[in-house]
Amino acid sequence: MSKLPNISGKQCIKALKKIGFYQKRRESSHIILRRDNPFTQVVVPDHKTLAKGTLRAIIKGADLSIEDFINLL
Repeated sequence: MSKLPNISGKQCIKALKKIGFYQKRRESSHIILRRDNPFTQVVVPDHKTLAKGTLRAIIKGADLSIEDFINLL
């Protein structure tokens, strides 16, 4: 398993947009991203650095492996 990178919420959103996610709405400092096919929705905090557990949950919610996510960066 690859090591999780230290990235910001904006970097995470940019990577997820490459695979079809788009911003559905924003609630305070949390951005809700959605993909229509296959339907998936994830919440990304707009923080300077994402916690490792939060990033791992976002990657899992997007049905990606850590390696696939790192390649999107």
